[in-house]
Amino acid sequence: MNVLMISPGYPAEMAFFTRGLGQAGARVLGLGDQSPDALPPPARDALAHYVHVGSLADEDHVASTVRAMARHVRIDQVECLWEPYMVLAARLREHLGLPGLTVEQTVPFRDKERMKQLLDAAGLRTPWHVAARTVADVWAAAERVGYPLIVKPIDGAGSADTYRAGSAAELDAVLPMIRHVPQVSVEEFVEAEEFTYDTICAGGQVLVENICQYHPRPLLTKMHEWISPITMALRDLDDPGLQGGRALGVAVLRALGFRDGFTHMEWYRKADGEVVFGEIGARPPGARTVDVMNFATDSDLFTGWAHAVTRGRLPEPVVRRYNAASIFKRASGAGRITHYEGLDHLLGEYRDHVAALELLPPGAPRRDWRATLIADGMVIVRHPDLPKALEMAQRFAAELRLYAG
Repeated sequence: MNVLMISPGYPAEMAFFTRGLGQAGARVLGLGDQSPDALPPPARDALAHYVHVGSLADEDHVASTVRAMARHVRIDQVECLWEPYMVLAARLREHLGLPGLTVEQTVPFRDKERMKQLLDAAGLRTPWHVAARTVADVWAAAERVGYPLIVKPIDGAGSADTYRAGSAAELDAVLPMIRHVPQVSVEEFVEAEEFTYDTICAGGQVLVENICQYHPRPLLTKMHEWISPITMALRDLDDPGLQGGRALGVAVLRALGFRDGFTHMEWYRKADGEVVFGEIGARPPGARTVDVMNFATDSDLFTGWAHAVTRGRLPEPVVRRYNAASIFKRASGAGRITHYEGLDHLLGEYRDHVAALELLPPGAPRRDWRATLIADGMVIVRHPDLPKALEMAQRFAAELRLYAG
């Protein structure tokens, strides 16, 4: 089977999905706007052929390039796991007459307003929401939705350009920061705990389920530099408090007609137990969460996804063995990393439960914490017992400190 992988090396996780396709037995053809020399080794080593295009955003040029490729080599499948180019991948499938998500099926995964309209029609609980293109539209939507509210891009990913406004004055302060966004969704702010529902599917069946809880909610981590965001993959998916979210996730997949591949959904659990849909992407979770899922299961879900989309099954059962958490660290100060505090003590207590430790070395320049959740480093811890896993994650969040100067 020849699989065309769009952007096989960027973002960084894509290289491991590309490698997974090769390990699943596919002949992988890559097409992207990275130069061949810039491809990460896992992607470069897995590719049978790579076509470098100037820009993936030039859809007409990309389509003509792929049609020319198809005259010389059979293309059986088109895959893309990077959100900005999923509609492009759907158009290529339609041009080539290949199975997979069509443009019509893909758009609701990119357009948050269309997404919620379809789920509303299916009777699923979504935040109250209104689309807006102009400042006047935003104010009118705020009148309908009420405060507090969220303003987010219709086609965004993660928490980029997403803001909470608790009053008209706060909304007025937010508006200049979203002036560059062509269309936004103005939504009810749901006061609740926030979780994910992540799946790998084949033939419309859920083969792998994952639920993470965010500590704290992503909007708070976006607002305060001092927070070390924690994403906890939960071991016990049969916990009664998660069943509403699981059922909602399955219903959302059914309503959107999703059949094959990775999905990443976010949902809320209110204090009264009500569950509310957040949003969903037809892609894996970002911010190294697939790594967290792998450490929670002792699996390789990059390759598991590849088997699911090319063979319709997993190579082996996925067993949830641990609660696993990523903790992202943000250095204090500006400039270059100078030193750490607290690491030796924490490793002395928890070394056997630290699955990954990736901190910027002294001398490396700080990253912009507003531009990347990964920030200046990451720790992944895991433990079969949830209170112990949460204790470790919270201590790394509070006691490990990075400094820059």
